[in-house]
Amino acid sequence: MYTFDHPLFLALNFDGGPFVDAVMTAVSGVLMWIPLYIGIFAWVWYKKGWKTCLAFMLCLGVAMGAADMLCGIFKHSGLLKHVWESFPPRPRPMFEPALQGMVHVVSYAHGPYGTVSAHAATVGALAVYSSLELRNRLFTAMMIFITLLICYSRIYLACHYPADLVLGLAVGAVAGGSLFALYKKTAATIAKYS
Repeated sequence: MYTFDHPLFLALNFDGGPFVDAVMTAVSGVLMWIPLYIGIFAWVWYKKGWKTCLAFMLCLGVAMGAADMLCGIFKHSGLLKHVWESFPPRPRPMFEPALQGMVHVVSYAHGPYGTVSAHAATVGALAVYSSLELRNRLFTAMMIFITLLICYSRIYLACHYPADLVLGLAVGAVAGGSLFALYKKTAATIAKYS
């Protein structure tokens, strides 16, 4: 079992009290980010029209869904072990026997395995895909901050190790970049026939 990122995880995971627990739980959830999704879709609609926005939303949904599904396959099938022998599925930090008593856990309502992080993959796909489309430095900086904040919340909540998050971000970046290329072809076709 690989433990190279345990010290970094333990340095970042701490008990911040009920307020920080609640904030990190919200950051890790979906509801608080709905205004972000609406804002992105509104921006694309305003700049490109409703047909292109529909294609944008569809391809983004596929990118995020594919990233999430790939992470599920990695977590539960041991696929990474076949790719690289040093990466068998490993328990989430909250379930790691060697770390019991050292980890701050907010909730145990999670599956047993955490490699690869679906949260990191889906937010990574969103960040790459939307930043490529909107091409605005302030927006890109905001998406980097949001991505890092969500990833950190997963460490704080004892759901993932740093390596889980890095692998998830890689999956998300590939999914987001690949589906963005498909979206651009679709958008060009829509523009041609509109």
